[in-house]
Amino acid sequence: MKKHSFLLFIVLLFGCTEPYLLQTSDFEEALVVEATLTNEFKKQQIKLSKTYRLEASGPEFISDAEIFVEDDMGNTYNFIEGNQVYESENEFQAVADRKYKLTIKTGGKIYTSTQETLTKVNPIQSVEVSDQTINNVRGAEIKVKAFDPTNSSKYYRYEFEETYKIIAPQTSQFIGTVSIEPPINELILTPRGPEEIRICYSTELSNEILLQTTSNLSEDRINYTVRFIPVTNPIIMHRYSILVRQYIQNLAAFTYYSTLKKLSGDQSILSQNQPGFFSGNIKCDSNINEKVIGFFDVSTVSSERIFFNFVDVFPNTILPDYFFDCYENCLEEDPFDCDGAFNFCFAVPANGCQGNLVRSYLNGVPQRLLYFGGPNPIRLVPPPCGDCTTFSSNVVPPFWQ
Repeated sequence: MKKHSFLLFIVLLFGCTEPYLLQTSDFEEALVVEATLTNEFKKQQIKLSKTYRLEASGPEFISDAEIFVEDDMGNTYNFIEGNQVYESENEFQAVADRKYKLTIKTGGKIYTSTQETLTKVNPIQSVEVSDQTINNVRGAEIKVKAFDPTNSSKYYRYEFEETYKIIAPQTSQFIGTVSIEPPINELILTPRGPEEIRICYSTELSNEILLQTTSNLSEDRINYTVRFIPVTNPIIMHRYSILVRQYIQNLAAFTYYSTLKKLSGDQSILSQNQPGFFSGNIKCDSNINEKVIGFFDVSTVSSERIFFNFVDVFPNTILPDYFFDCYENCLEEDPFDCDGAFNFCFAVPANGCQGNLVRSYLNGVPQRLLYFGGPNPIRLVPPPCGDCTTFSSNVVPPFWQ
């Protein structure tokens, strides 16, 4: 079971497999290091945590650690603790022909990496999107292209950040309430404030290990599908953007991430052929047998962002359904025959009147928002259908076009 504790951490860290609801009968704690130093001039980041039990909610951030990176020219770059991450005190970048070494001091122990050098620079040539059908599923295929004429890059790792525009389909300019003072049981429409609730933007990060190698090809040319989004996925129903980051790795880093990817794949946790623990390039100085998970990676990185609208990729195609059921299929022939339609009246006995139910919904038990306030029937919708800020953000990203 010691192997299981390590493997579950890997799976939950990268989100590649649904977690199993198991209890940990045996557990071995290990330091987990996420450290990639790049050629970008910025404040570099390092994450430090511990493996955790199957029944725990997530990894435990390690605080109060001393972290620094040294190069073979005598320079030292100190990292300071931030919000669940350690960040370099000053901006710096890895440069060619220098060797870098990571040192971590925590829990009375010292952990050091092997010396690593910066890989070759090989920028992304382009990121392109097209209408494709893969495994009988139509969607937007996003490919990254790169080429190294010197045939020396070979090992590639990718990450992406996707941002998409959301338009709530059933917003109202009014907030609805039902009066409790004379005249009681009247629908009161109060104008909304200036806050944007119709248009929002959500951003998500890739959670898979995306690798590609050209080591078995005659030329160092990349034409890799980094993302495929089915045409029915609502994240592309309006405007979508993806930022692709390409890391050039050395063989050791690529091998580490390849093994990590295999361990985090389906069936790995409960497999009868558990591969067990594997180490990276970070060791405990006082106990070389102590298990440490992680790799100090020094890689060049390039990035490319593209935007596209649904209609540009899929002309003459019906838009995907919204993220939530908003009762948009109410029939005009019978406007009362709809989950979101209510007969706003009060009577004892009720005789079809639903005023008390409307009052309950508008008071938030459970909450619905006013969409159409009359004449009867009035329409109430789930909050995400009328206010996108209930699950997204109305802040326009600074890069948005």
